[in-house]
Amino acid sequence: MALVTSKEMFEKAYAGKYAVGAFNVNNMEIVQAITEACKEEKAPVILQVSKGARAYANHTYLVKLVEAAVIECPEIPIVLHLDHGDSFETCKSCIDGGFTSVMIDASSKPFEENIEITRKVVEYAHARGVVVEAELGALAGVEDEVNVSAESAHYTRPEEVEEFVSRTGCDSLAIAIGTSHGAYKFKPGTNPQLRFDILEEVSKKLPNFPIVLHGSSSVPQDYVKMVNENGGKMPGAIGVPEEQLRRAAELAVCKINIDSDLRLAMTGTIRKFYNEHPDKFDPREYLKPARANIKELVRHKLINVLGCNGKA
Repeated sequence: MALVTSKEMFEKAYAGKYAVGAFNVNNMEIVQAITEACKEEKAPVILQVSKGARAYANHTYLVKLVEAAVIECPEIPIVLHLDHGDSFETCKSCIDGGFTSVMIDASSKPFEENIEITRKVVEYAHARGVVVEAELGALAGVEDEVNVSAESAHYTRPEEVEEFVSRTGCDSLAIAIGTSHGAYKFKPGTNPQLRFDILEEVSKKLPNFPIVLHGSSSVPQDYVKMVNENGGKMPGAIGVPEEQLRRAAELAVCKINIDSDLRLAMTGTIRKFYNEHPDKFDPREYLKPARANIKELVRHKLINVLGCNGKA
């Protein structure tokens, strides 16, 4: 199976009341762990590449890693998606370079400018068989190239979504309902709550239209503890409760972005490995258990959070 777009994926997800996992990738071990878990659980998957990942690993290397995953896992549909494209030029480069889906994030711009930029990307992408995700509302937090202060963050306004989608022609829409980027989403002792009232209102305005949640890592406390017990300093790292993500997946949310969780699993495993084996120096020795832990974490997400296992 060749790389696919997310169009059919999202149609099935909406009808089936589940979400497809969108996992950010930047090296071989992460790509392998994600796709092997999806292959075994028969789950569709979106492999995301951010602007920061392209700068780190190089566009060509990342595309070839994903193409290798397609060869190794022909049973499952795989989308190659640009996460948080910040300009038409970045989106164009990815479209021309083999991506099947791109996100144009002009959510920091005024409404009319966001529409103008998004529509330009949509016109270019659709002419080449590529789908486009756009964003309304702004999530707080820091992740790769995204850095939005709490003061600049704001919820999506449901009264704007119908006009935005109609005028841009985008294929899916990322909205802000209380998630945030990075591993420090909520303050310790608080009761994190997503704005399901906004999601439900958006769904009424856009029936059968796929909604996307960014900043949706749950920040597993086992891995936070592992990091901290092995020399790390991550006090107060708290994510989105998994039960709330599952509820969102049963509504209009067809794509849930997961990033920090995988990084935590890799970092925690490597820190623990070197505390236990300070004499080791072969990267394969610590990357192998890191890959295995990421794989099991992805499997958990597919089954218990996204509900997309068995849906390939």
